[in-house]
Amino acid sequence: MDILDLRQITPDQVVFWKWGVLSLNATIVFTWGIMAFLALGSWLITRNLSSGEELSRWQNLLEIIVSSMQDQIRDIARQPSKPFLPFAGTLFLFIFTCNLFAVVPGYVPPTASLSTTAGLAICVFAAVPLYGILRRGLWGYLKQYTRPTPLMLPFNIIGELSRTLALAVRLFGNLMSGTKIAGILIAITPLLFPVVMQVLGLLTGVIQAYIFSVLAMVYIGSAARVREEKNGEHGNRREKGE
Repeated sequence: MDILDLRQITPDQVVFWKWGVLSLNATIVFTWGIMAFLALGSWLITRNLSSGEELSRWQNLLEIIVSSMQDQIRDIARQPSKPFLPFAGTLFLFIFTCNLFAVVPGYVPPTASLSTTAGLAICVFAAVPLYGILRRGLWGYLKQYTRPTPLMLPFNIIGELSRTLALAVRLFGNLMSGTKIAGILIAITPLLFPVVMQVLGLLTGVIQAYIFSVLAMVYIGSAARVREEKNGEHGNRREKGE
């Protein structure tokens, strides 16, 4: 199957190996490949960290990335970023890296598969009550579903489920449509559009990674913010510190 074919269909349909009911498709292969790349890269960069004035280029880059994510999380959640950084930062880096490698021939972003985007959305769906309960307590978190009146309980539950579905479909739709459009244009004018479409594809991938992570932090930050609101001005001053 050539590159154009890969760009026209979901990676779930590209099967590399099959035995009985077991199969290994492109979504699984590329997902685990990205995970291995991120894990190996993290280990290589952090194994010789320095606290002195002489820092390696990779450590400088890592500190810039982490500091930028901390600032974004703090601005969105209006709380200290440390508890949320591992989850939100990993989400962004995974989606960003998946989309970044789209320039590699024969590669299809796992985020162009609904199964991958649904899995990421389910992680966010589970993280929202987890962080909410840790920050508010079980009863404090559950009370939000009955505000401003207990009659809103079913609507609040539906809203919680629908925004999870929206996260999955938005990321899948944008990435899948982008790869299909690129494949069509490359087939029509192979000498004119490839470079432009690759650049636009990378830009779209970065934007989608950012939007997905920001929305995840909006939901999580909203679920975990009540304690600070109750504490008033003292809580607002405290949340600015790390």
